[in-house]
Amino acid sequence: MRRSTRLLTVAPVTIALSAAAVGLGPAVLAQNNAAFDEVSALLANERNTIDVIELAGDSVVAVNVALRADSGSPFGRFFAEDEAIPQGSGSGFLIEYEDDPFLVTNFHVVESALEPASAEFRDGAEISVTFPSDESPVRVDVVGVNPAFDLALLQALEETDLPAASPLAIADSDSLEVGQKTIAIGNPFGLASTVTSGIVSALERFVPTIGNVPVPMIQTDAAINPGNSGGPLLDSAGQLIGINTALINPQGRSFAGLGFAVPSNLLVESLDTLETGGVTDISSLRPRLGISAQPLDFLPFDLREELGLPDAGVAVIEVQPGSVADKAGLRGSEDTVTVDEGFEIPVPGDVIVAIDGRAIDEVEDITETVTFGAEAGDELDFTVVRAGVELDIQVRLEVTTDNAFLADAS
Repeated sequence: MRRSTRLLTVAPVTIALSAAAVGLGPAVLAQNNAAFDEVSALLANERNTIDVIELAGDSVVAVNVALRADSGSPFGRFFAEDEAIPQGSGSGFLIEYEDDPFLVTNFHVVESALEPASAEFRDGAEISVTFPSDESPVRVDVVGVNPAFDLALLQALEETDLPAASPLAIADSDSLEVGQKTIAIGNPFGLASTVTSGIVSALERFVPTIGNVPVPMIQTDAAINPGNSGGPLLDSAGQLIGINTALINPQGRSFAGLGFAVPSNLLVESLDTLETGGVTDISSLRPRLGISAQPLDFLPFDLREELGLPDAGVAVIEVQPGSVADKAGLRGSEDTVTVDEGFEIPVPGDVIVAIDGRAIDEVEDITETVTFGAEAGDELDFTVVRAGVELDIQVRLEVTTDNAFLADAS
């Protein structure tokens, strides 16, 4: 108890001695405080945040999804007939594309309102947005969705319903640097127009989204919470650098300093197909191999030794006919082996161990190297192990409009 008392009394004594040492008295301190007015007391960084909010805040909307009480909702019996039952909410923002106003949000924010694998509404579903300057709901339609990038493009049913707001300018997310300022605006837990700030913590963090492809995300420590999804991540110029999408909360907390945003350049890349309508498949935007694959550690170690497989790599299990991989001659599994009392698993075909000299250990390594690290027309040198023999295979990448890629494919 004595130790605690001494610690509590040290700080005031130290402060008093420090003030005396520099000759400051109460009158001088009061005089200095009076010299600061409301504007000049703001730090440059604070002033910048305020300016960004004034510039972009009116363009950020709350997105609300609802189903009518007679549309099959399990909670319909608790609501009056034809009453709108809330299904989810998130955030969004206004952009201009080819001289027309659109709203952008995450696909997972509006997914419950849509038919599976479609941009069409379910019976009785509706989506509305509200702007900060006008709380009147604006009904919107879903123009197109891109599940792989977790993006949805919305448009007001009646353009005249939109209040006055300036569309957000879109920055080049490829020019971002770790450490630069970030500002997030959204509606976490329904708290409209909430602003948080931080920095770019990392770039190209491959985090799975609603689709089956890990996407190179912007990592930020600006607080991202449920309800922020679909809202903008801005730079210090008030320009869009990302769409807030996900958070990691390892201990069940709402926010642990690990927020993720889809880079703005992936939105720009998707706008043409989103505006066309329907569902955008990543294979129509980016090159993919067209394989189903697994990391080698899905096989027991003893079996890997018995089959003469390498220590590391990604096993090709299936190759889609007509795909890039098929044209290059990559081979999938042609046999199975029985383990653990009758459980059958595929014997790997080719094992990809390197691409252009870069070691491949996980399926995500292929996605990063092929889908997001190369372009259609590029030729990559694949090092594979086939039946214990190391081979070099040239793979020429292309973009395809065939959406029938295998589940968990690369």
